[in-house]
Parts: sequence; C-alpha cells; structure tokens
Amino acid sequence: MIKDILKNAEARMQAAIQNLSDDLAGIRTGRASPSLVERLPIDYYGVPTPLLQLATISVPEPRNLLIRPFDQSSLKAIERSILASDLGLTPNNDGRQIRLNLPPLTEERRRDLVKVVHNRLEEARIAIRNIRRD
Repeated sequence: MIKDILKNAEARMQAAIQNLSDDLAGIRTGRASPSLVERLPIDYYGVPTPLLQLATISVPEPRNLLIRPFDQSSLKAIERSILASDLGLTPNNDGRQIRLNLPPLTEERRRDLVKVVHNRLEEARIAIRNIRRD
C-alpha cells in the first residue's frame, strides 16, 4: 500500500518536473529554439492543433526560426497564431514558409525573464508540495 502511494507520488512529481522543463524551454531568450513555438496552438479547420503537427520547424541561423507548413493553406492560420501569442515576434510570410527573427535581449527583457522564470519555479514548487500532501 505505502509502496504504491510512493510510486504514484514519485510519478506525479516527475511529471511536474517535466512540465516545468518543457515550460522553461518555451521562454524566449536571445537564441532561437524550435521549442519556442512547437506547442503553439494553431486553429486548423476549427481544431486547436500544436504547430509541431502542422509544420517542420528549423533553426537556419542562431537567431532565426524557419517554419514550413505541410499544408500551404495553414500558412495564414500559423501566422495569425504567432501574432496573437505572447512571444512578441513578427512573422515574415513569403507565401511558402514563415521566418521568425528573434531580436537581441535588452537588459529590461532579461529582468522580465528572471521574473517569469521565478514565477514558474514557484508554481512548480507549489505543485510538488501539493503532491506530497496527497
């Protein structure tokens, strides 16, 4: 009985840590990473679909992302979702693919990132603490 409870708690804690890791990977720093946009929900024929399922995402240069949709008709929906997101990026659409240029970090943006990371770490601590109580 106790072993089952401990296994369950450990699995839930590992899931919380993995969720935090995925969440922190999506924070925009000065370097391009596909994880910034791969979980971005795209309204694809009325169904919210992660961008990773609709396109290939590559990093041709350290501060650029290149998004090539499998279906060209989804290009506008992808562009709208990027603009509506909190990423603060402006997509460049050439009719076949979308380019995202990441601007260099400013001191103000770095301070904001520290606050965001701190808040997300605190949320993870609370989640793990709640798991321990159960």
